[in-house]
Amino acid sequence: VQLQASGGGLVQTGGSLRLSCEVSGRTFFSSYSMGWFRQAPGKEREFVAAINGGGGFTYYADSVKGRFTISRDNAKNTVYLQMSGLKPEDTAVYYCAADYGGSVSYAHWSYAYWGQGTEVTVSS
Repeated sequence: VQLQASGGGLVQTGGSLRLSCEVSGRTFFSSYSMGWFRQAPGKEREFVAAINGGGGFTYYADSVKGRFTISRDNAKNTVYLQMSGLKPEDTAVYYCAADYGGSVSYAHWSYAYWGQGTEVTVSS
């Protein structure tokens, strides 16, 4: 299972970005719960958002609730993170992760597969 994240970049405070994560390999994508995590320089990796296999249940960190939206397109084996109202403190490398057969989780150790990360920089 391979995960390829994309969509990061430089944006001003208040701006928007949409991250994508395409999953490939021997997968039955809808069997995977998907999560987004981020890691800022000098800080630990933190949970951002997660979605179950069918897409009907989502879970967010308090710091992004109301600003970020996680979604998925199982026909395209892709999960998205729509980010709006971006703040400088959202600056980080964003990682997508997959958990086969798992329930939605905020714990990074629940996820067996990880993408390479895409960098988001929010300027003030």
